Amino acid sequence: MTRGWLLALGAFGSIGLLLGAFAFEYLAGMAPCPLCIWQRWPHVAAALAGLGAWLVPALIWPLAGAGAMLVSAGLAGYHTGIERGWWAGPDSCGAGGSLSGMSGAELLGTDGPSGVVLCDEVAWEMLGLSMASWNGLASLGLALVWIAAMRPARRP
Repeated sequence: MTRGWLLALGAFGSIGLLLGAFAFEYLAGMAPCPLCIWQRWPHVAAALAGLGAWLVPALIWPLAGAGAMLVSAGLAGYHTGIERGWWAGPDSCGAGGSLSGMSGAELLGTDGPSGVVLCDEVAWEMLGLSMASWNGLASLGLALVWIAAMRPARRP
């Protein structure tokens, strides 16, 4: 596979994963947790690296794409560990928090967010793996694609 095809595969792979995440959110009504949102940003960076590689061919773009995918895989692994109870997540991801500063109307109100997903709850799984786990595997695969794109082109 040529370097150009590898760069396109890396960029469009991340775009596909982002579209999948948005489909789960907006079509299936599954609100993302904070860590789910964090996992999207490296895919945005990889898509932009693909655009950069298309505009200005340079080694920095596949390096940036691979780095972004490794960050995504790391975040996904961290999220998977929280879902499986291996470690605690950040305070912004839990059901904890204090209700002491809220009024009675705020406590009983229905204006709050609906469909909120906590980071330690698996909202969807396939073959025993959560969305975070699948994102981690896909991100590692895309990192390999970006790394392959770093190799110099072979001369015939």
